Amino acid sequence: MAQVPQTFLDALAVRTWCGLALRSLGRAREEIDAINVYPVADGDTGTNLYLTLESATAAVEAVFAGHEEGDPSFADALRAMAHGALIGARGNSGTILAQLLRGMSLALTEGDVSHVDGTALRRALRRAADAAREAVAHPVEGTVLTVASAAADAADGAEGDCGTVVAAAYEGARAALAATPRQLAVLGRAGVVDAGGRGLVTVLASLVEAVTGEAVPERTYEGSAGADVCPDAPEHAGEGGPAYEVIYLLEADDAAVARLRERLDALGDSLVVVGGDGLWNVHVHVDDAGAAVEAGVEAGRPYRIRITHFALDDVHTGGERPPREPVQRAVVAVVPGEGLAGLYAEAGATTVLARPGEPPASGELAQALRRAHAREVVLLPNDAELRHTAAAAAEQVRAEGVRIALIPTRSAVQGIAALAVHEPERRFDEDVVQMTSAAGATRYAELLVAEHRSWTTAGICQAGDVLGLIDGDVAVIGPDLTGTAETVLDRMLQAGGELVTLVVGDDAPEAVADRLEARVRESYLAVDTVVYRGGRQGAPLLIGVE
Repeated sequence: MAQVPQTFLDALAVRTWCGLALRSLGRAREEIDAINVYPVADGDTGTNLYLTLESATAAVEAVFAGHEEGDPSFADALRAMAHGALIGARGNSGTILAQLLRGMSLALTEGDVSHVDGTALRRALRRAADAAREAVAHPVEGTVLTVASAAADAADGAEGDCGTVVAAAYEGARAALAATPRQLAVLGRAGVVDAGGRGLVTVLASLVEAVTGEAVPERTYEGSAGADVCPDAPEHAGEGGPAYEVIYLLEADDAAVARLRERLDALGDSLVVVGGDGLWNVHVHVDDAGAAVEAGVEAGRPYRIRITHFALDDVHTGGERPPREPVQRAVVAVVPGEGLAGLYAEAGATTVLARPGEPPASGELAQALRRAHAREVVLLPNDAELRHTAAAAAEQVRAEGVRIALIPTRSAVQGIAALAVHEPERRFDEDVVQMTSAAGATRYAELLVAEHRSWTTAGICQAGDVLGLIDGDVAVIGPDLTGTAETVLDRMLQAGGELVTLVVGDDAPEAVADRLEARVRESYLAVDTVVYRGGRQGAPLLIGVE
């Protein structure tokens, strides 16, 4: 059935826009990834934009599915799109796209409206461009910000309905995108347009089709290497830049976020903080990933923390050779708390945070495997229940030519043991064998608090009891965490051991680590103990015995 051209934007048009944009970004993803040289040439802008819009689309579909009779309101659909993009935003460009959508949503949902006309849409495009620019700590011309501003400028000069306005915005954005190689030196030298701007043009083309019913012809964009670069064009901001990308969602008030911006700006670059009304998405490039997370903890409650280690050869060469050369080998690990995320990242691993009750999906793990940008990847799921999810992600990326080894670690302490013996210089198979052996030689335990009365392998527990699980099975039930942990540790060390690893969560008593360290020192000669702070992790305490 042919689409009926619309002269306004309503809930159904928002849904159509999401679907069209997602498909268009899916087709353009590899092209956009290949031209990604700014701010870091990590070859993932197209993928990040796709995943951001995928989250927005899922949120809109959920709103429609929740209305059995009739469609949701225009405001509900637009707010869902903006919220979905915010919580699913990936990378620098994805975070900016989320703010663009949020700016549009705020402008278009003021008052009780079922649809908007061209005048309202012009105001929304301007507010979106301004909001995105304000979210970036140090805006740079020749980027997606320039393209968004050009779209708003062109829309301001268009008189007519929504179709006329979005067509003008698209043409303005397209012209601005073509000019980006002359505005940013790294783009001119590489002979490419800005990757984030390229993605935004794709999204605007889909908006034109959603509103008018007429598809916009797909175009390719090629820069001209070294030609007509403005002599005052800025150099690549990431040259010799930070080693880590840190992204997290943050629940905090406006005042705390203002302080957070100042602290993160001093720590690194490429700082983008988007959101509002108590929920924010934070993106920054830093050398000290732990400090960036700690800043979030001081500001409020960070979660869904993702820390990616950039390949050193690309960070220090300024990313001037697209596409980026893969490193030989990398490690990707799922971790239960932000403290361990920092620890794993410092050891060179790409991490995926598993928030309690929200395990990562196979798509998120597959994206982490791609972001590692290596020919060989070792995957540590660190959870028995994630094994099938991890296997599905590994199969997806193997089909793209990456060699992946899945080590079936069932706890973060087994992952720590595996990472401790990891040597990238060894042959891949040998390295995997050594890491698997180290993980397998590590017994693991976790201490949990029972939420309700239930049967366990150690008997009946009551709500509030502390459960000590050894290798996945309940072995001890006790009234308090410290005493139960001592019993669990004694049982584990009865079979011998050389090293005890303790990962202490924020919910654990302050003295538990000291008590357990003292017990090992006094009762088990020649056994060493190491303590890590896990932050907000699912279990108050994790124990490993090697």
